[in-house]
Amino acid sequence: MTTRKILVLVLLLIFSCKCIAEQSQKRWVYIQTNLLVDKNVEQVLDVIHKSAGLGYNGVVIADSKFMMWDIQGDKYRKNCTLVREECRKLKLEFIPCVFPNGYGNELLAHDPNLAEGLPVKNSTFIARDGKLIPVAEVPAIVNGGFEDYKGNSPSGYGFVDEPGKISFIDTDVKYEGKASIRLQDIDKYSPEFGHGRVCQKLNVKQFSNYHLSVMLKTEDFVTASEIRITVLGKDGAGLCNININAQKTQDWKRLDVTFNTLDSDEVNLYLGVWGGKSGRIWWDDLRIEPAGFVNIIRRDGTPLRITNADGTLTYSEGKDFSRVVDPKLGNDPWSGSYTPWHDEPLVTLPEGSSIKEGQKVVASFYHAATIYDGACTYCMAEPRVYDLYLWQAEEVKKNLQPDGYFMSHDEIRVQGWDESCVKTGKTPGAILADNVKKCTDILRKLDPKKPIYVWSDMFDPNHNAAKTGRYYLVKGDGPWYGSWLGLDKNVIVVNWHGYQPGRLDSLKHFASRGNKQILAGYYDSDPTAITDWIKDGKQAGGLSGVMYTTWQNNYNDLEAFIKAAGK
Repeated sequence: MTTRKILVLVLLLIFSCKCIAEQSQKRWVYIQTNLLVDKNVEQVLDVIHKSAGLGYNGVVIADSKFMMWDIQGDKYRKNCTLVREECRKLKLEFIPCVFPNGYGNELLAHDPNLAEGLPVKNSTFIARDGKLIPVAEVPAIVNGGFEDYKGNSPSGYGFVDEPGKISFIDTDVKYEGKASIRLQDIDKYSPEFGHGRVCQKLNVKQFSNYHLSVMLKTEDFVTASEIRITVLGKDGAGLCNININAQKTQDWKRLDVTFNTLDSDEVNLYLGVWGGKSGRIWWDDLRIEPAGFVNIIRRDGTPLRITNADGTLTYSEGKDFSRVVDPKLGNDPWSGSYTPWHDEPLVTLPEGSSIKEGQKVVASFYHAATIYDGACTYCMAEPRVYDLYLWQAEEVKKNLQPDGYFMSHDEIRVQGWDESCVKTGKTPGAILADNVKKCTDILRKLDPKKPIYVWSDMFDPNHNAAKTGRYYLVKGDGPWYGSWLGLDKNVIVVNWHGYQPGRLDSLKHFASRGNKQILAGYYDSDPTAITDWIKDGKQAGGLSGVMYTTWQNNYNDLEAFIKAAGK
């Protein structure tokens, strides 16, 4: 064979390998849906047909009902099969999301007591009319009705934003008493941040659970971000992370939230707006009380103990007081749904109880906490979690025959406090490392030839697994650090850190561990921003493709995105 022929063959081989490599690049679309609803199925089919025509080669489907096969009928399975078969016809990879971790409500629908528990220590109750009533000491809120003021500054508050420009004492519009506080013109006087807030410092008892309520009224109020009741504790930890879903214009309505003080003995309470734009908003009648047994969790890893006031005598459940159960735990208004506040569970004193009328007792227990719009996290140290993982994986394999599995570890915001976690002797990061290894093992044993994918954030020291800093309601400083030690190098990481500082460091972190990566870009913004991120991905190495990722089910930019990414 001549040298020229050899050279031609080598070039053809290089070109062939290059073509194969290009064809192997993932061009995926992320779809959040509910396939029980026929209209949703039609929309999904429309998206996958459009995606295939544009050159995409895979879809990731996130459906909470992938964790609920036991209560779905033939219609749901039929709809799933329809979507699955259409992906086959279009030669699109079909990747379902499994193991909901962080947003764990669908797993918790099987057992609401698997929720991660926050501790309440020595909360006081009194025996009154044959029941235990919460009377724990609460912090003193000063001027909750905004009736004491000087100019437009209410007394007792550490600061208010721009008195007389953004913040106003209003004696004409109020829910009760003589006044309320009104916020307006926020975008005009705080164009960069949209801040319109009032703040008060409270002295609190550690590991206490409180119920906050306040009246809210709006008029043509628009915000680019959110209305919040926020409580910041030790080291700036956010102790209350609950969205306020207010209408643009609404009359007075009471808002209810709860917060556990955890290891803080002093907190800053905020009422207000971040990202405020136009219109007006009023606050009035701020109150606080003990939260009692609302959302109490009952399992071996979250024990309940009720004693006399000095702790020398422990009372017996069922004998001295009725079983303490919150029927609305994870069941308000449907299975898997948690609310931060609802009617308190009734605890009665049976005949012959050692607890006497008028006596004070103290209770220590654990309760569930919600994040933003009712998201709840389960305890990764509980063995039953892994039984449910295996069951889900088996059902997904049987019903969907997927081309791979996407583990939904993402934004795990509560962990490490209950006895199940504490008894492991491990940090939350080490518990998560064990968890992701067990999850990977389940999938490998069940379906060994299929690839496994996972979100990046909980395993990235440049993102949620940072070495220092508090993370929502997770125990400790830098609680998730080291979590990546349980991440198999053959698991493909779907990286969504691309539009934040530290992007290249994030890519290099996983590349150095041998993990291939898919870039989860877009997030309902500039579809062309993926171009520069791809350049960084190629620099880091191990880039396997990109995924059009919308949180708002917006597929209008599919074409622009894939053009920017390159087919």
